[in-house]
Amino acid sequence: MRRHYYISDDLDDLESIERELEENGVTTPQIHVLSKDDAGVEEHHLNHVPSFMKKDVVHSTSIAAMFGFLCAVLVLCVAEYSGVTETVGWAPFILLAVIVMGFITWEGGMWGIQEPNIHFKRFEKTLAEGKHVLYVEVNKSQEGLLWSVIDRHHKLLRAGIEDSSNGLLIGAENSAHSFTKWAP
Repeated sequence: MRRHYYISDDLDDLESIERELEENGVTTPQIHVLSKDDAGVEEHHLNHVPSFMKKDVVHSTSIAAMFGFLCAVLVLCVAEYSGVTETVGWAPFILLAVIVMGFITWEGGMWGIQEPNIHFKRFEKTLAEGKHVLYVEVNKSQEGLLWSVIDRHHKLLRAGIEDSSNGLLIGAENSAHSFTKWAP
């Protein structure tokens, strides 16, 4: 999937765009509006970016987990090559390795809570100016549809395209939404 970013200062126009996209087969989980005006986004019934996703928790935690894993391996290597495992055994060092990895991973998450999402950092100034960022995640077969809808809205400013790995997450959200509609 690819994520297309657009900037606008008109929530009414964004509401119209979201409706047009949904009418043509783009699902709600594929469309998000990033804004500092959460009340306005809610009032216009736009699919907002959850506050959890506005922060860099996932990215920072995953990087810290990799670093924590390397540190845990280092703890086990030091224990092995120092020869101390012959007298004390492996249990304390395995426990220490797990604690080191968990602590470093946790710290990465705490760091990420303080930072804006790495994908949204470039829009901080735009958001501070009171503008809104629309992003739509589409597969190749939906890009033409997206462009045809976007071309009818001249107030939008194209702000970039990047690859997205959210295809499975969007599919899961669509399935959950379909299931809740179906369930009595």
